[in-house]
Amino acid sequence: MGIPVFQVDAFTNQAFAGNPAAVCILDTPAEDKWMQNIAQEMNLSETAFLYRKDDTFDLRWFTPVTEVELCGHATLAGAHVLWERGYLPAEEVAKFTTKSGLLKAERKGNLIELDFPAELENAAPAPPELLRGLEVRPKYTGKTGADYIVEVESEEILRGLQPNFSELAALPGRGVIVTSRAASNGFDFVSRFFAPRVGINEDPVTGSAHSSLGPYWSARLKKDEFLACQVSARGGVVRVRLYGNRVYIGGEAVTVFQGELSV
Repeated sequence: MGIPVFQVDAFTNQAFAGNPAAVCILDTPAEDKWMQNIAQEMNLSETAFLYRKDDTFDLRWFTPVTEVELCGHATLAGAHVLWERGYLPAEEVAKFTTKSGLLKAERKGNLIELDFPAELENAAPAPPELLRGLEVRPKYTGKTGADYIVEVESEEILRGLQPNFSELAALPGRGVIVTSRAASNGFDFVSRFFAPRVGINEDPVTGSAHSSLGPYWSARLKKDEFLACQVSARGGVVRVRLYGNRVYIGGEAVTVFQGELSV
């Protein structure tokens, strides 16, 4: 039999929206080169590889060009597959052993809530490549361990960005989170995420970015729960709540297709 593979749209309740991720369920660990080749073949922003190890699942994520240490939407997609396809009882918390430590996911009705570490940012000057890449005057610029975070004056400015990806690819780290207060009804803040350095010009919905966006907006809006929207072309809705040094990132997911890898 082949290796089960699924494509799941994450942070959406309808197909062809949110962020698509591939999910491969393995019986044993796989070689890095093979996983990278599969991710390149799937050609999605992330492909997740899982195999059961005692009471947890080992989880790794690959873009088409490299492995990454943390990914939200592919974790949500992986948890969705585990419950939907009977790899894990619906009432059981999904536990993942990753390069970012132990991560968890829990079903809450139609919502899947990820338990991620909070990622705090510090104010930092905007490098020339960042300014040339975004062609906008930032209201604020900061740096997390992996990403730059840039606040702009309005949702209109955010939606209108047309980045120079070759400039952004020259920045160190993973990518650039751009955010603003929301003008759209019902949302607290909006964002976009650019990561050409790791092979993703614009990510449709980036769960892991909300590990930074949650604490960032909590300090400014003086609240701990948010409804956020990532305003990419596909778009997606993310529920965010803070508790201590953890950020709980919630969203829905839809399986688009399933198949088998024969290599």
